[in-house]
Amino acid sequence: MAWHLRCKLVKALRGAEIDEIDKRIVSFLMEDPRISQSEIARRLGISQPAVYARIKRLEDAGVIEHVVGMNLKETDLYIAKIDMTARDPWKVLSFFENCPMFINGLVTSGRHNLCLFFIGEKLSAIESCINYHIRKNPNVTDVEFNVVIATAKDLVVPIKMWYKRGSRSPCGKICSDELCYPSGKCMGCPATTFYKGRFL
Repeated sequence: MAWHLRCKLVKALRGAEIDEIDKRIVSFLMEDPRISQSEIARRLGISQPAVYARIKRLEDAGVIEHVVGMNLKETDLYIAKIDMTARDPWKVLSFFENCPMFINGLVTSGRHNLCLFFIGEKLSAIESCINYHIRKNPNVTDVEFNVVIATAKDLVVPIKMWYKRGSRSPCGKICSDELCYPSGKCMGCPATTFYKGRFL
């Protein structure tokens, strides 16, 4: 398991004034999120307080932010990409917002209007989640389940690690009541005491 501190460019051109020095600072942070301000100052030939002021201004403007996440390329977790057509894609995204297996979702154009990413220790566990919460949803049609085979670059994603587990999952279900749980296809929700996995 590899933990990384990543600096990511967000809302970069949202009216914020970004000059060449700012771009170089962001570039240094993207290459090495742990780089010191003193080292950036040395490379740029400016003072450390000037670097601090620029980073602070970029953070305050929402241009950069720091994210702690897990590098999925270095884990044994499966990643699934689910494409679908949803009558109300925002409602589907809202439903999965607190799901421990949900990584992110994209509202898209084209044949499908929603793309969701999930992680899990077993493909059958992800499939159980999709079958129960998406395929049975009357507002969702044309569901396509794909497994990510490999990533070209590191894929650092914030993951919810549940150290306090309850009897009910964030979606309100109780794992022991579901047919797929006793059969072993589903490992249970990582947010509950029913979870049989070791990772999330």
